[in-house]
Amino acid sequence: MKIAVVYASMSGNTEAIAEFITNELIENNFEVDLIDMLSLKSASEILDYNMAFIGMYTWGDGDYPDECLDIIEELEELELNQFPFALFGSGDTSYPEFCGALDHLQKLLIKQGGIMTTEPLRIHLNPNKEDQVKINEYVQQAIQFLSLGS
Repeated sequence: MKIAVVYASMSGNTEAIAEFITNELIENNFEVDLIDMLSLKSASEILDYNMAFIGMYTWGDGDYPDECLDIIEELEELELNQFPFALFGSGDTSYPEFCGALDHLQKLLIKQGGIMTTEPLRIHLNPNKEDQVKINEYVQQAIQFLSLGS
């Protein structure tokens, strides 16, 4: 099974989470591509995989980061046909909408026919050792969803 871990990161926090996720998936014998969202030519590339983890930070009071806007616009046009997703991101708990971009993305993906394998993972700023346990549990939930679906 081939899995994409796609992320957008300004400060490196979301990228660090993506790397933890990738390592956990590899340890569970999945084929994984770690992809910076800016390197995607099209959102439809994600559908070449069996599943996608998508991560981003939240800008301002719950907005998508600027570097995600083109991919988001393309996702608004795609039929996702029960494609499985898991969402993750970093944010600052001092904002009213902690990782609010994930909420917007989840609604969009479901509206377009995607399915969520687990609740979005939200990490305050840079992931630490305690967060790594949380990340590993999150990945295991997504893997369990996939194994039940096959």
